[in-house]
Amino acid sequence: YLFLSYYLPPKAPLRGTKMTSPLEQADDGGGLTISSMVKEFQGLKDKFKREDADSPSPFSDLEKATVLQECRVFSDSKVVTESPRKCSQLITKLLHIVTQGDAMSSSEVTEVFFGVTKLFQSSDASLRRMIYFFIKEVAETCNPDDIIIVTSSLTKDMNSKEDLFRANSIRVLAKMIDATMLGAIERYIKQAIVDRNAMVSSSALVAGTHLIRGSPDVVRRWVNEVQEALHSSSDMVQFHALSLLYEIKQHDRLAISKLVTKLTRGTISSPLATCLLIRYITTIVRDSGGNALASATGRAAYQFLELSLRHRSEAVIYEAAKALCNLPGIEERDLGPAVAVLQLFLSSPKSTLRLAAMRALSSVAIAKPSAVIKCNDDMESLIADNNRSIATFAITTLLKTGSESSVDRLMKQISSFMNEIADEFKIVVVTAIRELCLKYPLKHRVLVGFLANFLREEGGFEFKKAIVDAIIALMCVISETKESSLFHLCEFIEDCEFTALSTQILHLVGIVGPTTVAPARYIRFVYNRVILENAAVRAAAITTLAKFAARLPALQASVSVLLRRSLRDEDDEVRDRATVALRLLGENITKDAPGDGEAEGSQRPFRQDALAADSTRDLPLQPEIHLLLEPLPMSFAQLSAALKEFEVAGSREDDALALSLTTLPVVDYTRPSSQSAVPASASLSSSNDSAELYKIPELATLGRVHSSTSPIQLTESETEYVVSCIKHIMSEHVVLEFAITNTISDQLLVDACQNCSVRGKM
Repeated sequence: YLFLSYYLPPKAPLRGTKMTSPLEQADDGGGLTISSMVKEFQGLKDKFKREDADSPSPFSDLEKATVLQECRVFSDSKVVTESPRKCSQLITKLLHIVTQGDAMSSSEVTEVFFGVTKLFQSSDASLRRMIYFFIKEVAETCNPDDIIIVTSSLTKDMNSKEDLFRANSIRVLAKMIDATMLGAIERYIKQAIVDRNAMVSSSALVAGTHLIRGSPDVVRRWVNEVQEALHSSSDMVQFHALSLLYEIKQHDRLAISKLVTKLTRGTISSPLATCLLIRYITTIVRDSGGNALASATGRAAYQFLELSLRHRSEAVIYEAAKALCNLPGIEERDLGPAVAVLQLFLSSPKSTLRLAAMRALSSVAIAKPSAVIKCNDDMESLIADNNRSIATFAITTLLKTGSESSVDRLMKQISSFMNEIADEFKIVVVTAIRELCLKYPLKHRVLVGFLANFLREEGGFEFKKAIVDAIIALMCVISETKESSLFHLCEFIEDCEFTALSTQILHLVGIVGPTTVAPARYIRFVYNRVILENAAVRAAAITTLAKFAARLPALQASVSVLLRRSLRDEDDEVRDRATVALRLLGENITKDAPGDGEAEGSQRPFRQDALAADSTRDLPLQPEIHLLLEPLPMSFAQLSAALKEFEVAGSREDDALALSLTTLPVVDYTRPSSQSAVPASASLSSSNDSAELYKIPELATLGRVHSSTSPIQLTESETEYVVSCIKHIMSEHVVLEFAITNTISDQLLVDACQNCSVRGKM
């Protein structure tokens, strides 16, 4: 009414008077303006919203016992026939109780089912649909014997003259019956498939799709009726018929190929069925392998897909374009028609089409970025799209297809909307920027600076970790970024709330920092972590400082002073790391250590001559300093297994071996091939085999076992005597361990011996 009053034609003005517009009338205090209309509608909207929020839910205080008591009115035929709305409300309450997890006992379910069968007396369409819905939801959880109660009523409805009753009863029966009951209603379902009513036919086809999983042989007999339904004038019937026909013939590849070839000649008019056909064609071409256009089938599929690009339905056009982009082995020149159609979708007023087109173009840009370059202008206009998903796809695709000259412009556009999108989209953008930097290394300053700026912005752990991983990956590939990237990361840990990222960056600083031009500039960032952070970060910072001192003798004295301040840290791990680091650096931790009477923050008088003397002295490093500078020669799992083997060897009387990395046995985790059937007694792990050697005094004196091979089968696994060999490699010896397995139960092997021969020169 408000809009009509606004658009009523004005009366003809009198001669000599001036015609005024509605907006001018508003300035004079009279008339209706758009702003006032918007305010009035907003007030009505807020009013209804408040009323909806204040009104309680009618199902908030339901009790199962009360509802079941009310459902006893189902037995009253007068209530059923005269008050169908009341019965529908009771069924709604029952469904609410069931969906909330309040299970009913078997006796309650039986009683309810008996009551529901009484509701079939009513011919009200709304009540009947509620009955079907309740039976379909509850039948899967009730006793199979109770299902028979309503089966006869549903079968009666399946033969009814009302199309609504027939269609719904077929769909409910398909959810309830099994293979033994299907034979009794098979004739009715086959008739319903070719019914003139589209709703009945679609219901029967959907029922067949459900029944083929449990009774495939029965449903395959309906192939003639399904093929007839495929030529129906209803779009939905064609879609369901094609889906069921494919389910029937999916195990016969030749039959599927013939079906698809026949349907591509234009016998299908339904857009939904055409989309389904395109997906089947794509599946066939992909399963054939190789180049899609090399075979006759692939060329015919390409022609059909290209023809579908001119279909009247937008869904079919998009499905065909996406299928063309995903064809295996397709050349870039063959993608032109599909990319052109997707480019038109980018300027569509429908956000769904724009999003779908951007998703397809983004996937194409991963493998063939040059094919999407002509869409760059259209994609740049989508960076400011209200849909943030579309904008994210647009910017990430532009980062894949953009030129080196457009990097600066893209970075400015990205900065304007990065704070408006979620972290999951930000991670996608970060990944695209990393790939762009690897593509154009000369732009590393701009791109790494962009990533560093967003390290200091708000964001979750996954987003910050993605940026840190991207910067570290660029440092490994582009050496020019090492200095600036490391400095950016050090500035980030000054205000980092994630312990895992701080420890990761500190570990990186300990490796890369000493190799930079000015390594001393990073000491400040590392030591700040010792003062300000939690125990885990402090421990990582201590290890990083020790690496600086070990690699840079000029900084060793200064770093040792910093390490001494952590000897009385409140955390055991930090104190232990500081102690070990000073020991490895050759420092005497008892000398000049803080006394018990000194305050923790007290400082000794500073003397420049002493500092000069300390800075020039060469501290003796311990031989074990490589533990800080080099990674372990084995994994933690192997170290644990090696320590267990060493413990077994130390349990003997001869314990002359000292515990060190050189005396630890090396455990080989290579497992035997799964194809060789090795008996359990012969397929011992290498760690156990090495441990057995230390139990033999004659072999234990030969030295450390560097490596043990997996069992090598010297005979066939089917022979009477299975022989395998394990080689134990030592510093100056090779021990061969033979295992003989007797597979004959009534024979015993005695006095077995081996005869080894050497080939070639030793």
